[in-house]
Amino acid sequence: MNYLTARVLQVFLCILLFPAVAYTQAIEWNEIAPGVWKGIIGDPEKFDLLEASGATPRLEGLENMEEADFPLDPEQIAASIEEGKTFLRFPLTVREQIYGFGLQFKTVHQRGQILHLHVDHYGGKDDGRTHAPVPFYVSSNGYGVFVNSARYINVYAGSAVRKDSENAPKALDRNTDKNWTSRPYSDAVEMLIPAPGIEVYVFAGPTPLDAVRRFNLFNGGGPIPPRWGLGFTQRVHKLLTAEQVLQEASDFEAKGYPLDFIGLEPGWQSKSYPNTFEWDLGRFPKPKEFVSELRKKGVRVNLWINPYPSPESPIYKPILAYTASHTVWGGVVPDFTLDTVGRVFWSHFEKEHLDIGVSGYKIDEVDGYDRYLWPDVARFPSGISAEQMRQTYGLLVQRQSDSLFRKRNERTYGLVRASNAGAVSFPYVIYNDYYNHEDFITALINSGFSGILWTPEARASQTGEEWLRRMQTVVFSPMAMINAWSSGTKPWSFEEVAEEVRQLALLRMSMMPYWYSEFAKYHFEGTPPFRAMDLEDGFHADQQRSTLSDEEADLELNPYAEAVKKEVKDQYMAGEYLLVAPIFTGQTSRKVILPVGNWYDFYTGVYAGNGEVIDVSPELGQIPVFVKDGGIIPMMEPRLHAPKVGETVNLEIRHYGDKPAVYQLYDDDGESFDYEQGHYSWREIKVEYQKNGKLKGSISKVEKGKPNSVGNVVWRFMTMKENDDN
Repeated sequence: MNYLTARVLQVFLCILLFPAVAYTQAIEWNEIAPGVWKGIIGDPEKFDLLEASGATPRLEGLENMEEADFPLDPEQIAASIEEGKTFLRFPLTVREQIYGFGLQFKTVHQRGQILHLHVDHYGGKDDGRTHAPVPFYVSSNGYGVFVNSARYINVYAGSAVRKDSENAPKALDRNTDKNWTSRPYSDAVEMLIPAPGIEVYVFAGPTPLDAVRRFNLFNGGGPIPPRWGLGFTQRVHKLLTAEQVLQEASDFEAKGYPLDFIGLEPGWQSKSYPNTFEWDLGRFPKPKEFVSELRKKGVRVNLWINPYPSPESPIYKPILAYTASHTVWGGVVPDFTLDTVGRVFWSHFEKEHLDIGVSGYKIDEVDGYDRYLWPDVARFPSGISAEQMRQTYGLLVQRQSDSLFRKRNERTYGLVRASNAGAVSFPYVIYNDYYNHEDFITALINSGFSGILWTPEARASQTGEEWLRRMQTVVFSPMAMINAWSSGTKPWSFEEVAEEVRQLALLRMSMMPYWYSEFAKYHFEGTPPFRAMDLEDGFHADQQRSTLSDEEADLELNPYAEAVKKEVKDQYMAGEYLLVAPIFTGQTSRKVILPVGNWYDFYTGVYAGNGEVIDVSPELGQIPVFVKDGGIIPMMEPRLHAPKVGETVNLEIRHYGDKPAVYQLYDDDGESFDYEQGHYSWREIKVEYQKNGKLKGSISKVEKGKPNSVGNVVWRFMTMKENDDN
């Protein structure tokens, strides 16, 4: 038998004995909540993102949304299984843009992107390897798609062209045809999931924001942080002693800077990387007294950890049998899917931390890089693969640490380095070691598409101008944080802008009633408190295409124009009414795109524009902020600490523009979970015209037995023509 004959026989036998299994799957869509459909393909794995997170749909919120039809043509959705992998295809139309797929730092428009959704430390490129690679996208056509798999997922988001496509682009000659493009039009989002089946969900609109709201509510609704969590936080240098930390807190008070919680970095532990999770008694000889002394100053304590026990940790031996085959920095990797691990690991935290008054955690290094985290060849005692554990480790530690505080009926608000779908309700904000200011804002914008929170923290700066610009965006974000773990920076470190920074910090505190109400809407209604302009009513694609030439914007000449149109990734919505347009170091002016409708300057009430692009040149101490017509912003007097339980605050309620409006002001005790049993209140703030043609405001009375932290109320009508008469 010659070589060729033998090779043909070998191939024939392989085909006979190991036939490739490829078959198309019909998807039966079942509506499981208003506007939410579930489809099952093949044999889904038992361990997935929703299983890891324990997310429970907030059905009441979903039922309050309007009913909707299935938003896609089911015949155009395709699924197949081949060699134990699932292939998915969802259609795209010519003028359709898509957003999401997690925490991206450089791109808002995801059409045309190729992504490998993989939990990792962000490496400077939007390739899908990021801190929260959420497999959910939302369309400008008003629907969302979520793939519930804890696997690494390859996404071709309108980047690949099938030969049987009904809208396949024509083959062009690059040498002679100016319309040739290396990125031809694609009419589908295609995904490859290395699993023999999956659950997939479709969320209706009718608007993109409605689809995002349904996704958030399906995942439990957003967290309501304790009031102190929305104040200011300083993460102190990693090697400070108890005495130095207490002095830093006193300095904040003496200099008039707000401070609600201090973050202790690795040096609070006797050893870290890997961790003992025990206090360094040299730096902190009396931990309980230290935490108590800070609490007396109105300041809480948050502790840095990564979850890898050192051989010198008291939990090392009890947990050793329930850890992975590989270590991280010599520390073992707990299998948090096992109940025994939870009991051993977190009971130590309860005893050593929560019992003495610690209020939260910063959970580090649950993301990557590959060079120090466990490899995909690692084995875990539960049998869950290293890949699945990588995708869900951030979910597991968020869920289990949050449960410690829930058992005590105490809310927490912390930081985490990795997350995924299912984490919407967790009181954690993502951060990382990257430090590009512009990209931080793009990440903040993208976070609103995926049910996660992100902070554009400030750490250090080269100049006072840079420091002030960074602090301005910190104030208008989910967590107002200085992360000085390495630099030791203080808010007053740049003397030339110290007063401007102080005023910004006080503005953050003054706006707490607004921020608190917007987070409540995130919880009860699913509306992300910080979100892209693309989700704002009145924001039109034509405005974004204004920088393209007529030829570039002509879909006949360039069918890919919709996917390459100008992104708006440097301005965003903060709450119901505010448009924030950061200015970055070196800039003295910028362009701002105002959606359709009248908009007003936040600081003065002066009319700014309507559905147009404006140029702004604010003074150094101000970040450009605009308020939509009828905007109602409840504010309290500036103070150095968040209101305590039972404490009342006086309100100044601002109204902007000429439009009558209604705003829902949220209230509860600010610290417990009693709101989940109905112990909360919504108070209606109304501004309407009187017979004399003037605007007048009113606030509804609080229901008997409901929380009420509102003292005296004054009204301020910000529109210039109203200022003279009110």
